[in-house]
Amino acid sequence: MQTIKGPGLFLAQFVGDTAPFDTFDGLARWASEVGYAGIQVPTFGPPLFDLDRAADSVDYCDEVKGRAAEAGVEITELAGHMLGQLVAVHPAYDAAFDGVAPEAVRGNPKARTDWAVGEMKKTIDASANMGLKQVAAFSGALAWPFVYPWPQRPDGMIEAAFDELARRWRPILDHADARGVDICFELHPGEDLHDGVTFEMLLERVENHPRCRILYDPSHFVLQQLDYLAFIDIYAERIGMFHVKDAEFRPNGRQGVYGGFQPWVDRAGRFRSPGDGQVDFGAVFSKLTAAGFGGWAVVEWECALKHPEDGAREGAAFTRDHIIRVTDRAFDDFAGGGPDDKINAKLLGLDR
Repeated sequence: MQTIKGPGLFLAQFVGDTAPFDTFDGLARWASEVGYAGIQVPTFGPPLFDLDRAADSVDYCDEVKGRAAEAGVEITELAGHMLGQLVAVHPAYDAAFDGVAPEAVRGNPKARTDWAVGEMKKTIDASANMGLKQVAAFSGALAWPFVYPWPQRPDGMIEAAFDELARRWRPILDHADARGVDICFELHPGEDLHDGVTFEMLLERVENHPRCRILYDPSHFVLQQLDYLAFIDIYAERIGMFHVKDAEFRPNGRQGVYGGFQPWVDRAGRFRSPGDGQVDFGAVFSKLTAAGFGGWAVVEWECALKHPEDGAREGAAFTRDHIIRVTDRAFDDFAGGGPDDKINAKLLGLDR
């Protein structure tokens, strides 16, 4: 067993236009001040560091790590969620995702995909140059618009979608393998990889690729009504990253899992700050620790009610209190004796 590292904070939800949230150094200092030991840094959206330089220069990566250390935190992982999303976009979402893509590739799905693949590889290179072993990503989605089979899906359509998803991701996974970095897919509604079954569908098509792993986030499983504790038992060896994010599911006579197109605060299933929802984090931390997970516990703050700064501050203490420092001895060692073959034989009746 290993002691889980933490607490860490995913910075994506906190990047803003005003200090201290508008720069890498400001965010790092603020995260340290509110109780975090690590920061998970997105490589999409407003740039917190120069990804091109980081992909090419170990010296620059050392500089960035040094700035984090000076602020009192270390970089836990890099996160390329939106880059992964843009690796595979169904045409129904072209306009929506063009809005987050660079202007030069908008209106050109192939160019957008090629750009995203290149940026994912840069994120992998930057991670390797920083000495990091995992990258977070979404899988993208080709089949998601057909998740509920009405009208009936044509035979072979889902298989074709996952064949194509594997074709796009295999070169990225191979690049990650060459750099000694795992790609940890956050299993998330809206992505083709959103539960264990869909993860297995890709895993089979990439021939159980050793770099194809999971970012475990129990909140998404609460909203899907999937057993998030049994999931750890099944996929422990593939879990490479962990988000501490809470959720609650409160079905009623008017809505359930699908949410009725309501805003987050009015949905039956909604995200909450750590400790305010229904996830049994005591059991989650126990299972991950027993399974040998030694990565970071990273708070991903999303809540329909609470202010983000309050959620971040409370989330640091909540996560720290749930980390289990693993024991170096059995609790009943005081009553034991050293090895003795004669006593063992006597106790087993083998000395007769």
